[in-house]
Amino acid sequence: MARFLRWTALAAATALFAAGCSSGSSGGGEDGKGKSAGSSDTAATAAPPASLTGQKLDWGRCKAGADSAAPGRVWQCATMKVPLDWSKPDGETIGLALIRAKSRGSGGERIGSLLFNFGGPGGSGVSTLPPYGSTFSALRERYDLVSWDPRGVGGSEGIRCRSNKDIQAAESLDITPDTTAEEQAYLQDAAAFGEGCEKAAGALLAHVSTTDTARDMDLMRQVLGDSKTHYFGISYGTELGGVYAHLFPKNVGRLILDAVVDPSADAVGHAENQARGFQRALDDYLKSTGQDPEQGTAKIAVFLDRLDSEPLPASDGRELNQALAITGIVLPLYSEQSWPALTSALESAEQGDGTELLALADAYNERDSSGNYGTTTHSQRVISCLDDKQRPTAEETRKRLPEFERISPVFGDFLGWDTAGWCHDWPVAGQYDTPEVSAAGAAPILLVGNTGDPATPYEGARRMADELGKGVGVLLTWKGEGHGAYGSGSDCVDSTVNAYLLKGTVPKDGKVCS
Repeated sequence: MARFLRWTALAAATALFAAGCSSGSSGGGEDGKGKSAGSSDTAATAAPPASLTGQKLDWGRCKAGADSAAPGRVWQCATMKVPLDWSKPDGETIGLALIRAKSRGSGGERIGSLLFNFGGPGGSGVSTLPPYGSTFSALRERYDLVSWDPRGVGGSEGIRCRSNKDIQAAESLDITPDTTAEEQAYLQDAAAFGEGCEKAAGALLAHVSTTDTARDMDLMRQVLGDSKTHYFGISYGTELGGVYAHLFPKNVGRLILDAVVDPSADAVGHAENQARGFQRALDDYLKSTGQDPEQGTAKIAVFLDRLDSEPLPASDGRELNQALAITGIVLPLYSEQSWPALTSALESAEQGDGTELLALADAYNERDSSGNYGTTTHSQRVISCLDDKQRPTAEETRKRLPEFERISPVFGDFLGWDTAGWCHDWPVAGQYDTPEVSAAGAAPILLVGNTGDPATPYEGARRMADELGKGVGVLLTWKGEGHGAYGSGSDCVDSTVNAYLLKGTVPKDGKVCS
């Protein structure tokens, strides 16, 4: 089971294409709309002690990761201590892994630190920021570029919920169960995953929420010596940015939210949004190949139905089943550059060879040639299941399936069942139905919405702007394709964002880049 990541899967997609792929004020409580920002928001939280706010970070050369080389000398790494439980800021601490590239200072006076979160939830900022260093080069003229692994991720007490062997075994499960036995196996596996997370994480499992990480961000601001938080959030990172702005509106500096998550959507609403977004991207892809979207979609849906009972062989002796095929189709839709890889993979599958689609799925699932898997989806699940209060039952899901299938004949069935399995029998309760992001009194926050975004559909950007509040949310629209806008080829988007971050120039709300 692998919910579609709300983060920059662009890195994997781009790599495949290149290879040819064959202490501020805190809000909270009820807002009159049935929202609750969770226990760690509504409870009064004391300011962190001086031992934390005054800590000095020991920046040094970054080390190589388990599956990656050390970044260049421009990058420095350090560990920052944060409270395990923000309701007990004087209590036990955990370490957060940070990375930075210091400002070159050649573009004027240094503004401060610019924090990056690339999404997920569960994406590693420490491993993601260096490869994007050239994309953000202009911003380094006046900022230290800083990112981190949020709690429960990577070098920050990263959580691994099951072994490589168990992950591969789970890939054989039917993720769109048709029988009682398949349904029971699907839900039993979901429960087993949660048990594995609880065993691996212990007390940390109840303290990896978005609210916890937002509080970590404000401590990071203080430790880095900044009076305001300057931030670049992508995908899920936009939700984190909105929660931060709600908790600490007076500490908001210049915030960019790109590929914006819909804060008004609950767990089921997010799944419906993604079904619409990925179907919209698939339609655009099919049009680009000269196919009728409705006919092309129907053809792919028939192909996936056939795989449900008849997997395709792949060159390494493995098989391409329905679950892996859906994942393989999803990955190239994150970036228009990767559409040719999808064409090649689908043509190969039509000839009876599942190798290319399986390679795409493996890249999405972070599986290497030795059968080792990454843990991004583990971290994503423990964070989102602590955030999301909603726990749809299998019976409720079955009733919703017709609507999911109407939205998307290709992705609807999977995303519908995912709402039942993702947090099934989870060991800790969720904190809220939808996140609170209202930020009255905050400085203007620039949101960038992409009309062709599959993972975070464009409509969410306008809703985020509305919920941030009048005079706070400023929407910039890009009529493009792929997940995210900045650095995707639009000079209009890049120059507008750069002017906001480097000069403080706020564009007119509703500006459109085509």
